Amino acid sequence: MLRQFLTGVVFFLIGQTAASAVAETREFDVVVYGGTSAGIAAAVQVRRMGKTVVVIEPGRHLGGLTSGGLGWTDSGNKGVIGGFAREFYQRIKRHYDQPDAWVHQRAEQYDRYRPADDAMWTFEPHVAERIYEQFVREHDVVVVRDARLNRTNGVSKQGARVVAMEVESGDVYRGKMFIDATYEGDLMAAAGVSYMVGREANSQYDETLNGVQKGQNTHMHRFTVQVDPYVVPGDPTSGLVTGVHGEDPGQDGDGDQRLQAYCFRMCMSNVPENSVPFPKPAGYDERHYELLLRNYEAGDLRLPLKPDMMPNGKTDTNNNCAFSTDNIGMNYDYPEADYARRAAIIKEHQIYQQGLMWTLANHPRVPPSIRDKMAKWGLAKDEFLDNGNWPHQIYVREARRMVSDFVMTERDCRRIRVAGDSIGMGSYNMDSHNVQRYVTSEGWVQNEGDVQVSPGGAYLISYRSIVPKLAEAENLLVPVCLSSSHIAYGSIRMEPVFMVLGQSAATAASLAIDRDITVQAVPYETLQERLLADKQVLTWVGPQPAARVSLEPSRLPGLVFDDEAMTRTGVWLQSSASPGFVGPHYWHDNHEGIGEKSVRFKIMVPAAGDYEVRISYPANSNRATNVDVTIKHALGTASRRVNQRKTAPILNSFLALGEFRFEPGQAAWVEIKNDRADGHVIADAVQLLPLDK
Repeated sequence: MLRQFLTGVVFFLIGQTAASAVAETREFDVVVYGGTSAGIAAAVQVRRMGKTVVVIEPGRHLGGLTSGGLGWTDSGNKGVIGGFAREFYQRIKRHYDQPDAWVHQRAEQYDRYRPADDAMWTFEPHVAERIYEQFVREHDVVVVRDARLNRTNGVSKQGARVVAMEVESGDVYRGKMFIDATYEGDLMAAAGVSYMVGREANSQYDETLNGVQKGQNTHMHRFTVQVDPYVVPGDPTSGLVTGVHGEDPGQDGDGDQRLQAYCFRMCMSNVPENSVPFPKPAGYDERHYELLLRNYEAGDLRLPLKPDMMPNGKTDTNNNCAFSTDNIGMNYDYPEADYARRAAIIKEHQIYQQGLMWTLANHPRVPPSIRDKMAKWGLAKDEFLDNGNWPHQIYVREARRMVSDFVMTERDCRRIRVAGDSIGMGSYNMDSHNVQRYVTSEGWVQNEGDVQVSPGGAYLISYRSIVPKLAEAENLLVPVCLSSSHIAYGSIRMEPVFMVLGQSAATAASLAIDRDITVQAVPYETLQERLLADKQVLTWVGPQPAARVSLEPSRLPGLVFDDEAMTRTGVWLQSSASPGFVGPHYWHDNHEGIGEKSVRFKIMVPAAGDYEVRISYPANSNRATNVDVTIKHALGTASRRVNQRKTAPILNSFLALGEFRFEPGQAAWVEIKNDRADGHVIADAVQLLPLDK
């Protein structure tokens, strides 16, 4: 027994010595935490400015979501993507310029390969990862993988200066500057920097699209049929089916702590020899898909996926419709959760999404038309080889967001406020996926939180939004979890923008080292000069979308009937992309469900008389030329056919349909239908002008 005890002590001491030997301290000019697209852009820029750098990646793979399945680049105006980001997409193009890149199809069969373009914006996941690996090799970037920050006490500070970060192995990385390029903002939080999780109230930053958005619930990612939320249909005492909460969803514009949903951006294949069947995951529970099955049984026969085609017969598959790959409401604790809980959340999302795909392909309650569509798809056999062909990166659409001295808001996206210290530009929609699934007052299930509103053009992103408050951290930059409101982040949070901001953060860090100053003190003129030299795009001098005529209903003559007077049949989508509409948006049928959709404006007049009836619509080349409009008036009905490709002659927005009599209290309406429509049908507003006869 004594010998065994002494042997144990010896091995314990040897183990302790070995552990001490393994742990080491390394020093670099710049420490980048997170090998995301932003992290690689930052590291390459640091090396190009002659500094040493390390990228500490919690996982194994570089590129974050760009190499993790998101090959359909959400970019808005591609003209504002410059610097390293454009280099990346140019390398994508050069890859597909090579004939041997086309393994399962010919280049001319893929409509997004355009030989004359300088860059390419859609790609296979493994191609993106290969290019990131090329960048780090070419620039001698030190990469440390499988190294997670010790979030308990792993950040050492002297005053407001971060001096070191420790990973779970005990290794310590000291730096003059630090860049948090993670999607979660873990380094930022551990360094004591202020941040926000959830949605602010509209009132906090004078916004319109933040907070609870039940009034925006008019998009396609919602329940368009009546679906019962109770375990026993019609019986509230039986409890709610999986995925629905029974809490108060909140009032429009109110803030909350809820997050927009996460998913995996699957890479599917329709090439039989490069496709594997969707697996039925261990832990599959049919109850998780009861809403999906009831939704079909209620008549919504849409395919709940958005499979955007990549080269070689593959996809970037995104969420679509009422019940899809977004696991709504199941990620609220992810940003603040410890690593074990985060891993559990990610696993829950994987089981949910794999189970969804298996259900769509195999379940007998799924309509045969859907199962037939799914039969041609499987997971791409040659992607994510070390993870069962499943993406290695979950789509963390939003986690923590820093709160610094400058918070990017909807007002910046709309260019109501214009920053004077631009470090890059955004231009994508102010976009939030659904945040919650709740029970309506009528007793049906509904989604809430999806917002998709164009900012109307490219806008500037302030340097101050990636820099913490001076008192909190003077040598840390945060290009991913930057200082932004929820709805502004919805536009900024695109992978090309993260690369732009990562490069700009690294430039500022290097300049701060050269001058031995804080990141807050970097002269903008110096930063701007270097960014421009490195081909960053800081302003947009090309054409902007046409100015929108101010058509506020209250400023128009006569009687104006807008959204409050509408009754919509079928799924209509909001948009503000084309100029010349009444109020904040117009509606369109997406050129789908021909013959099944209509919008009726209820007409109420204060006095009997003859009125000129006008409808408004923003014209565009994709509109229908044969829109049927019916006017129900006091003396009967009248029909008109409208060409919505032609600009309306009155204020470039209104078209007169004729003169008709209306009387108070008598049923009257104007109805727009998409019967036989040969393009998108628009429904915006109706105007009545009293005629003095």
